[in-house]
Amino acid sequence: MHYEVKEIQSKEIWEEFVLCQNPKSFLQSWNWGESHRVMGDKIFRFGYYNKSKLVGTCLVIKQKARRGPHFLIPGGPLIDWHNKQLVASFLGHIKKLARDEKVWFVRVRPELEDSPVNRKLFTSLGFIFAPMHLHAENTWILDTTKTSEDILAGMRKNTRYIVKKSTGFGLTITDTLDEKSTQILSNLQKETVERHGFVGFSDRLFKAQLATFGKDNQARLYIVWKKKVPLVAAIIIYYGNYGYYHHSGSTTKFQQIPSSYFLQWNVIQEVKKRNLKGYNFWGIAPLGRKKHRFAGVTTFKTGFGGERIDWLHAHDLPVSRNYYLTFVFETARKLLRGL
Repeated sequence: MHYEVKEIQSKEIWEEFVLCQNPKSFLQSWNWGESHRVMGDKIFRFGYYNKSKLVGTCLVIKQKARRGPHFLIPGGPLIDWHNKQLVASFLGHIKKLARDEKVWFVRVRPELEDSPVNRKLFTSLGFIFAPMHLHAENTWILDTTKTSEDILAGMRKNTRYIVKKSTGFGLTITDTLDEKSTQILSNLQKETVERHGFVGFSDRLFKAQLATFGKDNQARLYIVWKKKVPLVAAIIIYYGNYGYYHHSGSTTKFQQIPSSYFLQWNVIQEVKKRNLKGYNFWGIAPLGRKKHRFAGVTTFKTGFGGERIDWLHAHDLPVSRNYYLTFVFETARKLLRGL
């Protein structure tokens, strides 16, 4: 069977297909592509057609990284991985595009369950287990179709106690799309980075995401205040049937005040108001990694109740021999960061 590959220019066509695939994240959404375009990245949106029927999509982001130019395909491509001919069409097309664009490799992280079967499938297709992760691969999801009372009942006892206690500190919460307010998030994230030693994100990225997702009511910036002092801030993305706890930062001021619990409880209520199925707390530590740098935040997130979903780890498709320079560099960096 022959599949025709076309670039998709219509947001309506793209979103109609992507949302019908029941995606568990926003990483193949139209606005995720737009966020990267605003940041200066070159993007491609491809559709795979069987005759005139759209049967697959793929958002490709070109990264001009110092460690080697490459393509990113986060949360995708959205194709039937059991359809050998469709998979062959994707591989043939992406390899040719990669060579034309002079990138060293293609990094994919499709939303497939992490399992021995799927790992074997990707190895058989010529992929290599990537040295680094791509976005949140280990996630924690709360069912928000339950009543607030049932959600509270499903929390860890200590978490439930702190959530209830958090309402007694005179905190207020605001939500905004004002791009100037992202500086508050940036400042709070800098404090968080200093405490936990991870690589933060730029204020430009925060602005880009609010500008793109925000105009479609798919994102808000939430800030928790103690009088006029911001304590914690987060960008929440709403896409499909889920809300996503995406970027955040907090201060060490007023440490006795559980402002992060106050934020989460209020966001959960907003997810419920939007009649969404779930709230995705985003990244947590891999299973069994008690010394992982996300161990602390994992304890925090899992305390709210929910279930773990582990996606297939990122895989690389080498296109150039230079890829192995990237492989060695990223492997060393991973060890240094304790990932």
